[in-house]
Amino acid sequence: MSFTPDHLAPHVPKIRAAGHCFIGYSGGLDSHVLLSALVKLLGGTSITAVHINHQLSKNARAWQQHCQSRCDEMGVAMVTETVTVENSGQGLEQAAREARYSVFETLLTPSDLMLLAHHADDQVETVLYRLLRGSGPKGLAGMPQNRSLGKGELLRPLLSFSRSELEQYARAEGLSWIEDESNQDISFDRNFLRNKVVPVIAERWPDYPSRVAHSAALCGESDQLAEVLAAQDLIAVYERHERIGWSIALEPMMALDVSRQGNLLRHWAGQHQLPQPGHRIVDTVLHELLPARQDAEPLVSWAGVQLRRFHRRLYLLPVDVDTPDQLPASLEWNTSEDIVLPDKSELLITTEQGRGLRLPEEGMVEIRFRGGGERCTPVGRNGSNTLKKLFQEYGLEPWLRNRVPLIYVQGQLAAVGDLWVCDSFSVTEGESGLAIQWRFPLSI
Repeated sequence: MSFTPDHLAPHVPKIRAAGHCFIGYSGGLDSHVLLSALVKLLGGTSITAVHINHQLSKNARAWQQHCQSRCDEMGVAMVTETVTVENSGQGLEQAAREARYSVFETLLTPSDLMLLAHHADDQVETVLYRLLRGSGPKGLAGMPQNRSLGKGELLRPLLSFSRSELEQYARAEGLSWIEDESNQDISFDRNFLRNKVVPVIAERWPDYPSRVAHSAALCGESDQLAEVLAAQDLIAVYERHERIGWSIALEPMMALDVSRQGNLLRHWAGQHQLPQPGHRIVDTVLHELLPARQDAEPLVSWAGVQLRRFHRRLYLLPVDVDTPDQLPASLEWNTSEDIVLPDKSELLITTEQGRGLRLPEEGMVEIRFRGGGERCTPVGRNGSNTLKKLFQEYGLEPWLRNRVPLIYVQGQLAAVGDLWVCDSFSVTEGESGLAIQWRFPLSI
């Protein structure tokens, strides 16, 4: 099938309904065909091209100027962002992609649409690349035609067209485009697949794009079924929002078979927009963390996230949960106002009758953090005990114990976060007290 702008007509209602339509525009064949075709359909004033200068080629500035000239000719506004690509160990290709998508996410507001010009050959490369990386059904489903991106949505309207079909259209229209010299550098994995592997496959199986697309669609269906099952399993394990992160009950999780446990772990992280654990991480969780001794406190971490066990629950947490920035020795607190603590947790206050902390009319109120040896007699208990023992009785997670704000009145420990008030500082039934809530931001 030959490509024409009319093939984009099914996407026009979505584009018109968007708050604003952006197009990722590198100036290469694919993005130039998409931009010029949409200008024919919709005109140039309803579209904004987004050019990312990755600063990776000596020609980067010339490419930027080329893109600006093409946009000026078509009457299309263009936004240019220059990024610094930092290879953090996942390869230059992935680092450039992350920098690019970060810009896209920043630009999009609710109801905005970002169009990208990925085509059928890109989909083949993606599926092959993920296959060789050991991806499961989710990865082998390839690139979706549309998905959420930041606050907006991403759409790939050219996925059903091959590069040769797009090039045929471009030559017929007399279009000029950029040829990125790095596309021939086979030290990059995708370029190696494109230039060395796919041509050999094409000789033996000329219809390989449709074969790969069919397999990707089947993997997508399998992934959707796995998501449905995982959503049901997540209900069955009693997820709970914690002060930091989330937790699920271990007993019902352990009752699931191993494949469903792994499926649930990936789904759980994805539900909170966190990086999903790879198969090695999942294996470590299933075969080392979950079966560990009851008195053990094992943890498994990846990409800024960690899983930990405590009191028959499994916790999904930030990786630095128990190593916050240096906490000060003390802070003065004006108890007429809420306060944000150095670790970004908050103390929120209300006044309640017959409940809470009794404050003197005069005297300093300060917040301290554990130094060791603190004691308290919680309201309703006989005799004092150390905070270490009280935290164990209360069941406070170990990673929070050094972060609990200790409220001192006139130099004496008066309350421990919102866990308890020390007996000598509790209000009587007829008095007004300061009710405290210790809260962390919602996100990890």
